[in-house]
Amino acid sequence: MPQVTVGVSLKTYFGHERAAAWFLDVARRAAAHPAVASGAVRFFVIPTYLQIPAALEAFAGTAVLVGAQDVSEYEPGAYTGEVTAPELAEVGVAVAEIGHAERRRLFGETDEVIAAKTAMALRHGVTPVLCVGESEPLAPTDAAAATVAQLEADLADAPAGPIIVAYEPVWAIGAPAPAPVEHIVAVARAVRATLALPDRASSVVIYGGSAGPGLLAELGEAVDGLFLGRSAHDVEALLSVLDEAEAVAREPGSSRSSSEERSDATKRVQESRA
Repeated sequence: MPQVTVGVSLKTYFGHERAAAWFLDVARRAAAHPAVASGAVRFFVIPTYLQIPAALEAFAGTAVLVGAQDVSEYEPGAYTGEVTAPELAEVGVAVAEIGHAERRRLFGETDEVIAAKTAMALRHGVTPVLCVGESEPLAPTDAAAATVAQLEADLADAPAGPIIVAYEPVWAIGAPAPAPVEHIVAVARAVRATLALPDRASSVVIYGGSAGPGLLAELGEAVDGLFLGRSAHDVEALLSVLDEAEAVAREPGSSRSSSEERSDATKRVQESRA
């Protein structure tokens, strides 16, 4: 299992030609990064639906994973305009971003809808990148409680399987700076404890919300990686983050994903719920 996970969501900032050029640049430079090529760092890119084929072509033969920015909550059928999990899996999409704050706010997606999408993705072998986070600034303990409650609702009735949780406090998205390190650490710790169950083995917690170069070096092992937005439009900045990810993965004693650690965490959660 990779030591660090780094993802990029392009939202709809790029037109088709600009996205294709970015894919080629990233495929030439970031995909060849030693940590990505070796698997020490798992790296995924999430373009628009129309850009997925170009991304798959650009990253063919590399370790870079391609994702989708959403997924239908329904199986294939009479659902006009939807893109289903089976079709995404069929073309080679590995991950699907689900429950982003913009989907919740602009399109009225509820926890019930997000739970259905999460379950559908897992059912068809697409790893959810499940976005959770409190909507307004709170004390770290309160933020952790709110985020865990949201996560548990979004995983209701989800089949077993690993997920990528993107902790993105809504108030930090697009802000001049990310959430404070101690705040991220407190919430990430609570989310990890919630995921420390046998049916969520190999799940990871990454941070998004004005994330960029320098943050992962500060966070170290407090999170399993970063979820980047506009900062990754600059490929040099993206390479800088991958360098930091490699450094974190190589730190002596780096064992976020060790079986012993997860076993101990699982026991603590099971005991607390007994």
